[in-house]
Amino acid sequence: MRLFARAIDGLELPAIEKISEASQDDPFQVLIGTLLSARTQDATTAAASARLFQVARTPGTMAGLSVKQIEKLIYPVSFYRHKAAHVKATCRILVEQYDGRVPTTMEELLTLPGVGRKTANLVLIRAFKSLKNICVDTHVHRISNRLGWVRTRTPDETEQALYRATDEKWWPLLNLYLVTWGQNVCRPVFPRCGSCLIREHCGQVGVTRTSKA
Repeated sequence: MRLFARAIDGLELPAIEKISEASQDDPFQVLIGTLLSARTQDATTAAASARLFQVARTPGTMAGLSVKQIEKLIYPVSFYRHKAAHVKATCRILVEQYDGRVPTTMEELLTLPGVGRKTANLVLIRAFKSLKNICVDTHVHRISNRLGWVRTRTPDETEQALYRATDEKWWPLLNLYLVTWGQNVCRPVFPRCGSCLIREHCGQVGVTRTSKA
């Protein structure tokens, strides 16, 4: 993990990290940005989030938008129609049930439309500074299996396995480190193993072809 910390220095950070930093870890913006990010390129997520937050920065104002308005603002994120409906419904719940605040527990976050464990964990880590959660997305799932840290089939299985396989002090940083590395070097197809600073520590599980670049 210390090698990862050095390896990602200077690399492009994930969109959610940028949104979180720009909003000073505002729980609402972290939540909505993460909802929009699923299966969407970082540049698209960042641009869509910026457009949406320029119009509405609070659950109350965003709940006042129509689904069509939200769709127009977040297009072309993947599944933008479903995500617009989830954003609208989530904002309404935040206003009606949580006094316009983002809930602070996993159980409550999972009741929000479109929110799964990945989103909930990231909100808890980034917005509420939790030291007890690991956020697992496709990058974390892929790389932790490729390294040989875990042998799992799904991100949820990977999350639970990583609690057992890694030191607790690294849990809040696993997502930042592995996602940044996965977007820049350890890609799903043709990973850049030749320029990988942790290659000697990697099992390269499942890697059959690497980038020649």
